[in-house]
This record gives sequence, C-alpha cells and structure tokens, in this order.
Amino acid sequence: MRIQAQSHKKNRRQEAQERNKRLSMILAVFGIAMVVVLVGGAALGLVTLVKYFKEPEAVFEAVPKKQIKIPPKTPQHKMNVAKHEASRPKPTFTQKLMSTKPTDFALPDLPQVDLDQMLPLDPSELVTDQVASLMGTSGIGNGLGNGMTGGGGSGSGTNFMGLQAQGSKVLLIFDISTSVVNAVEASGTPFDSLKDETIQVIESLNPNMRFGMIQFSRAFRPYPGKELMVATKGKKDEAIQWLEDNWLRNSVSRSLSGSVTRGDDGVIEVLKYAFEMDPEIIYMISDASFQDNTNRTVPHDEIADLFRELQPTATARGGIKFNFLGFGIRSDNAATMKKITRRNGGELKILSEKK
Repeated sequence: MRIQAQSHKKNRRQEAQERNKRLSMILAVFGIAMVVVLVGGAALGLVTLVKYFKEPEAVFEAVPKKQIKIPPKTPQHKMNVAKHEASRPKPTFTQKLMSTKPTDFALPDLPQVDLDQMLPLDPSELVTDQVASLMGTSGIGNGLGNGMTGGGGSGSGTNFMGLQAQGSKVLLIFDISTSVVNAVEASGTPFDSLKDETIQVIESLNPNMRFGMIQFSRAFRPYPGKELMVATKGKKDEAIQWLEDNWLRNSVSRSLSGSVTRGDDGVIEVLKYAFEMDPEIIYMISDASFQDNTNRTVPHDEIADLFRELQPTATARGGIKFNFLGFGIRSDNAATMKKITRRNGGELKILSEKK
C-alpha cells in the first residue's frame, strides 16, 4: 500500500511539473508575442511620425498634351485670304510681238503694264483693253496721256476742276436744281461743260480705282447703283455713254427711271446714300443752298452734324474727303461750307459768287 501511495504521489508531482512547464512555455510564447507587437507598434508609430514631419518628395507628372481646336473659316477670313492673294506681285508683260513672215507694217511693242497696283481683274479683259488702246489712232499717247492729267501718273488720285485729292474711290455729286444750272450759265460756263469735265475725269482714272456719280435736286439718281464700279476701260466707256444719254439740266423727278426717294429727300439723304457707296473722295457741285421736299431750307449745321455722325463709319483711312465746288454761292454759305470741307479733309473752291 505504501509503495502504491508513493508511486501515486510521484505521478502527481510529475503531472504538476508537466503542467508548470506547459504554462511556462505558454507564458513565454505570449510574452514574446507581446514584445513583438509592442516593438512593431513602436516601429510603425515611429515611421508614421517620421513621414508626418518629413518634407514630401518632388513628384514629376507629364502634363496632358493640349488639343488646339481651329474654328471653322468665316467669310471674313476668306475675304482676308483673297485680299492677301490679290496683293501678291503679278507678272508684267515684257515680251514683244514678233512676226514669222515679212509684213508691210511694224507692230508696236506691248506697253509695260504694272499689275502690282491693279485689282484682281480678269486677265483677258486687261489684255483686251491694252490691245484696244494700241489699235486706236492715238495709240499709247492717248491711253497714258489722259491718265497723267487726272491722277498725277500711275498713283491713285483725282483732279476735278482744279481740286486734287488722293484716293482710289471717287464719287461725283451734281446738284442739278434750277438755281444751280442758272448759276453755272450766269458764270459764263456752259452747263454741259461740267459733263465734259466729268468725262475727262472718268477717262483719267487708273484701273485700280473705283468711281460713281449722283445727280440730285431733291430726289436723286445714282450711277451705277449703291456700289462703285471698277475703272476698267470697258466700264469707263459704259459710264461715259450713260452720262451722254442721261445728263440732266433740270431737277430729278421721283418718277425718273433709276431715281431714289428717301424720306424728305434733299441733300441729307443724298449724303447718307453717298456714305453707303463707300467712297474715299467726294466732289460736290452746288450753290450750297439746299431744300427738301417740304420746301424747308436745310441748315448747314445739319450737314456738319451728319458728317460727324457718319465719318466714324467710313472705311476710308481718316474718313471720306469732302470737296465742294460752288457756283452762285453766297458769302455766308461759302463760310460755313469752307468749315465743313476743312473738317472733313477736303477743300472749297468758289467758281462764282452770288451778287
């Protein structure tokens, strides 16, 4: 019995030792795990703290490529392109006409035509004009001589009854009311001589110029219309023929073919229409005494105010040059008209005064 008790006691002591060893091992493993967790947490916290206080590193990123969208071409862009194309130097005619067989006459040289100053015209029309001038009896002398008298050579200028102005777009305005016709005749100048002067001006225009005319009393009649015409030989011939057939010596009737009526008519409506034709130079012949369809005398102050209103809308550099030629003009009207012409870059020329 004693031996069994001792053996049983020994077994229990061994079991207790085994349990203590397992418990010690578990506690050791748990302690190590706790140490690892604490060390890891401290390290993570330290790394986080360092990252918080550390300056961020530079980051280089590629910027996305910009996409440039070109807007569709507008009509104005097309007009600018056409203008640029027209400004390029054009070839000049330097060749001579030659014959492969003997002839009884000698062909003249082709004239030197500087196309740099010309509008983009149809070359066939240009050649036709030059050949036609050679076929005439006066030849080159007639073609270039008239050009020298009007614009001062190959430049863009006009000389109308002694008043010279520079510009490539010319508008001639004639007051054909009875008082003006009588004043012209009273000055010793036949009224039809104004038509002859106008024809000379038209013939002197260079092909790079544009021109137009307006006849008015109270109603008015423009030629060729609201747009000035290019001064090619063909167009100048048409204008001269129109002038020969339609030169008026009395007032413009509202029922007349081609006449224009606006509001109360008179000089104010004529000048408004003139600005719409977009000239650079205006020559007006009148006695400076204007009435509208209500028989109201138009004050010169209204004319001056109209120019101040319309000049900013003009496309001509510096505005439209306004020149005035006075027949039978009173001294007071001459004084105010002189101020108006000077303010608008032009001149007043008194051809006869009213006594």
